[in-house]
Amino acid sequence: MTKESGIVATLMKSWGLAIALVAIGVALSFAHPGFLTVPNLLNVARQISINGILAVGVTLVLLTGGVDLSLGSVVALAGVVAAGMAHPGQYPVAVPIALGVAAGALCGATNGLMVTCGRVPSFIATLGMMTAARGLALVVSKGRPVSNLSPEFTRLGGDVGMVPIPAMVLVGIALVTFVVLSKLRLGRYLYAVGGNAEAARASGINVGAIQMFAYTACGALAGVAGVVLAARITTGQPNAGVGYELDAIAAVVIGGTSLSGGVGTVGGTILGALLVGVINNGLDLMNVSSYYQAIVKGVIIVGAVWLDRNRGKS
Repeated sequence: MTKESGIVATLMKSWGLAIALVAIGVALSFAHPGFLTVPNLLNVARQISINGILAVGVTLVLLTGGVDLSLGSVVALAGVVAAGMAHPGQYPVAVPIALGVAAGALCGATNGLMVTCGRVPSFIATLGMMTAARGLALVVSKGRPVSNLSPEFTRLGGDVGMVPIPAMVLVGIALVTFVVLSKLRLGRYLYAVGGNAEAARASGINVGAIQMFAYTACGALAGVAGVVLAARITTGQPNAGVGYELDAIAAVVIGGTSLSGGVGTVGGTILGALLVGVINNGLDLMNVSSYYQAIVKGVIIVGAVWLDRNRGKS
């Protein structure tokens, strides 16, 4: 390998995703004149906020070597729980928000208990939660959308000036998670458990507690996403969130987090979510059929896994 090719390889490894995002943005700006307009860019920020919040949460789980397939169903459950307490004049707005987030955290903690104490593989544990949480959402809502939400609650899905509140929530969550992973001992423990759980245990790290934190935090962030989604669409939908877990996991893996655990950053996750969101927005602008969009998403997910495996061999 020449010096020049080595520099290019290093550059692509460090900045490849950002370069790809810019390249796709430039291509879409030529393909559709409305892409680079301020209203559309704000719409992209609004659209990626839910997936971004979920992606940050599942990053924590993937760092420990696990996976969470229940995200979409937990979003629906948290949304209907929050919406059921958010009718005008019923409770202060903090109550439905707290209950929605708590519902998500409880689902995440249950996943963590099944994985750490029950020794159930995370794929199976969270697959079961995916079905159970969806059923609970239908039970809580009696199978119907929960509407008539207070203006204070629905304002969470609106804007401050021109800036979408959901995007502000995502930025805040991403910053806090970045500090946890890069500056705190807890972050180092998350990487250590994902890199080699047995070595981490031998060094005195409580592996079960770290895994419990990851799943509980992931569930809580799914609860936040559910509350924000309910506020944005002004109703709690028991059928919301179908397929959200796949978009989130794709964004995380595209962003450089390894499915094997121990490798990944929040910055990469946000870039991955932006890339997925920009592609979805571009397809919408060009009036591509939702059927073909599903095919593109499938290709992106498979490509993300292929990239992860390819990174592991390099």
